[in-house]
Amino acid sequence: MNSTNAEQTSLIRTNDVKNLIYSIRNQQVMLDSDLATLYQIDTGRLNQAVKRNSSRFPKNFRFQLTEEEYQILRSQFATSKLDNENEILISQIVISKSDNGRGSRGGRRNLPYVFTEQGIAMLSAVLKSDTAINVSIRIMESFVEMRRYMASTSLVHQRLDIVEKRQQETESRLEQVFDYIAIHEESEQKVFFEGQIYDAFNLIANLIRKADSTLILIDNYVDIDTLNLLAKKKKNVETTIYTLKNTTLSKTDIANFNKQYPKLIVQYTGTFHDRFLIVDNKYAYHIGASI
Repeated sequence: MNSTNAEQTSLIRTNDVKNLIYSIRNQQVMLDSDLATLYQIDTGRLNQAVKRNSSRFPKNFRFQLTEEEYQILRSQFATSKLDNENEILISQIVISKSDNGRGSRGGRRNLPYVFTEQGIAMLSAVLKSDTAINVSIRIMESFVEMRRYMASTSLVHQRLDIVEKRQQETESRLEQVFDYIAIHEESEQKVFFEGQIYDAFNLIANLIRKADSTLILIDNYVDIDTLNLLAKKKKNVETTIYTLKNTTLSKTDIANFNKQYPKLIVQYTGTFHDRFLIVDNKYAYHIGASI
């Protein structure tokens, strides 16, 4: 590799090419001026080479920005930050050279062109230089990394949407339970059978409401639904949960509960098998199923 190619490789390593990839018209593209800087040629020379080979660059390879699209890109340039004190984004260099009031002081007079991934691959064939080939390879690698990042981000959003939907469904079911509890008196029945879930919830909720000072729950399987029931307690009733270490209840869940319904303490133990609810250190209730 000659010295020019070595310098070019160093430039690409210093400046993250991914920062020069923009999303326009639902496509990932790069500016002609950014590409010219990477290829170490003038923007005009790059576009002249493309013009001489226009049949190789259909609209899905290269297209000219509208004024509105260009202004959006300019706003992105204005808010760009240095990666660190030793690294300068190429896009910032380009805009300082080319964007001077649409050519009033020697800058470009026409709206810029952008190239899609296919167009950039074609450029290396049109420019016919070792630098163009080496730079195009680096740019292609950056496009691949960008697609992988976007794919992984999309997957995360999908999973979050599923979690949010499940949470909404759970809240809806609990709301039905609490609505039922609100209009029914406490059941005298203490043993419940198949299908009597609302009566069981009614009893547990009323036992929680009876506490004046403390609540102790011993239950190996607690989760956010458990906290929704404990939220029915009186204000300032201190609550302690004894549960397994691998509970689905997170530290964030506990912290959020304490912000609104203090005070909750969670202790981890594997000593117990059965489930108990202890009210004011006076009454102990043996609970058959996890609340």
